[in-house]
Amino acid sequence: MERDDKTAHYDADMDVSQTNPPETDAGSPKAGGRRPSMLRSVASFSGMTMVSRVFGLVRDMVISRVFGVDAATDAFWVAFRIPNFMRRLFAEGSFTTAFVPVFTEIKEKRSHAELKELVARTAGSLGAVLLLVVGLGLLLAPQVANIFSAGGDHAEKFELTVQLLRLTFPFILFVSLTALAGGALNSFHRFGMPALVPVLLNLSMIGCALWLAPHLHTPILALGWAILFGGIIQLLFLLPDMARLDLLALPRLGFSHPDVRRVMKLMVPTLFGSSIAQVNLLLDTVIASLLFVGSQSWLSQADRFLELPLGVFGIALGTVILPTLARHHVNTDQAGFSKSLDWGLRTTLMIAMPAMLGLMFLSVPLVATLFQYGHYKPFDSQMAALSVFGLSFGLPSFALVKVVLPAFYARQDTKTPVKAGIASLIANMGFNFLFLGLLWLAVTKHWWMPADAPNLDAAIAASHSASWLMMFSTIPGLHFALGMASAVASYLNLALLWHWLRKAGVYQRQPGWARFGLRLALACTVMVAVILATLHVGPDFTAVPALTRIVWLGGIVVAGAGSYALAMFALGFRPRDLREH
Repeated sequence: MERDDKTAHYDADMDVSQTNPPETDAGSPKAGGRRPSMLRSVASFSGMTMVSRVFGLVRDMVISRVFGVDAATDAFWVAFRIPNFMRRLFAEGSFTTAFVPVFTEIKEKRSHAELKELVARTAGSLGAVLLLVVGLGLLLAPQVANIFSAGGDHAEKFELTVQLLRLTFPFILFVSLTALAGGALNSFHRFGMPALVPVLLNLSMIGCALWLAPHLHTPILALGWAILFGGIIQLLFLLPDMARLDLLALPRLGFSHPDVRRVMKLMVPTLFGSSIAQVNLLLDTVIASLLFVGSQSWLSQADRFLELPLGVFGIALGTVILPTLARHHVNTDQAGFSKSLDWGLRTTLMIAMPAMLGLMFLSVPLVATLFQYGHYKPFDSQMAALSVFGLSFGLPSFALVKVVLPAFYARQDTKTPVKAGIASLIANMGFNFLFLGLLWLAVTKHWWMPADAPNLDAAIAASHSASWLMMFSTIPGLHFALGMASAVASYLNLALLWHWLRKAGVYQRQPGWARFGLRLALACTVMVAVILATLHVGPDFTAVPALTRIVWLGGIVVAGAGSYALAMFALGFRPRDLREH
């Protein structure tokens, strides 16, 4: 896709001295320095994201231990998933992918004053729109709760969902403005602090679960307050870094500002295209409300396991590679564009493939070791592990999409991903009902049995006499279909994006892919063999004490990861291969 004709009026001979902010960016060529390598930037972003994801796991462990799995926790996960979806949509999707290319172009070619004005105008316009969204969300909370709790037949659960939604909806405003600040900092190659801010939300939730919940008449409401507090703290955390770059200014409306209009024009299609996986998860939330009580919680916990590799590596690579690809496009460097994207694809596969296999084969040990305490029972571990297994199958595609999408957005092509997203969304809905029907048939015909399901025979008998809408709620384990459907639909999304990327002719595959693929396949085979061997001699993770679970899981993870690393090394991989071409 050719560059937008609207950029042709930029003066190529403009005074470069005017483009530097008062505080020079050590990583910018304009400051006389060398740009940090993408590997170093990924390491910085990934390190901070790893801290965030670890705290996220601790958060979910605390929630499971304090609240267990019941109608109240289902209500919370419904109320949290909606603003959390908006976080992913803006912080890791639509807004960032629309804002960063425009911000980078102005940073490279125009004055710092114009860059600062873009931040102020965008913040004011975005804030005004989101204030309206939040206001509507507060007003229409009962209607939203009704959509996402369609299967709830308890008035108390419904009212609780409404109360939680009214506490969590303002989070959308704060997290979106945090995304704006994070996108600006990323464009200056400052990835660490934006990646660290989710830790503050996790700490808020942990603290409120442990210390605020015991003092409330309805303890689960403490988590709603935690999300509100966390959103405010996240935004305040990034403001000092924005001030140091002289990018901090009072927000102003800018709907008529040409650069803001460009951001909004790019953003509208990406609202859908860049976050198709999250749209699918929201639809899964609606369907999960029709299933066995606890399905919402089991799906949310499974999503947490994917967050670690996906956030630490997939989203990290996509975030880091976007400004680089945008710079190559602005400078019409097609060779550099191809090399950077090729590096991102290989690096993603090196992490995503073993992560997928590890999560699938260790789903039960992981869930039992991390969550099976207090009110969380072995049956919950088995059910959550089903979700982990199903969603993990799609991990490579989820991660690769995060790297492929910037190749479109860097060229300010936001329409092509929408076409792939629409196809994927429609397919996901079809796969949901197809897999649900197949699983229900398998259970009722006794071809497949959910492990340790209570009163399963009675549930099967009841399902035959129930209406089609109610029969899914009687049998546990059917939520596995939702994870598998999302995974399969994501592969379709990736295939379509890849087809159109190659058709556009902007990416030229670099040499060495056959050797890389063979090396990766052999190393993953070795890792799986080691994991299966250790699981064969290991204990039943749902039946042994916590310390035994921790020791055995640690040993298996070390053995699996170590065997993968040794196999890669033996097959010729060296750390220098991670450097950009």
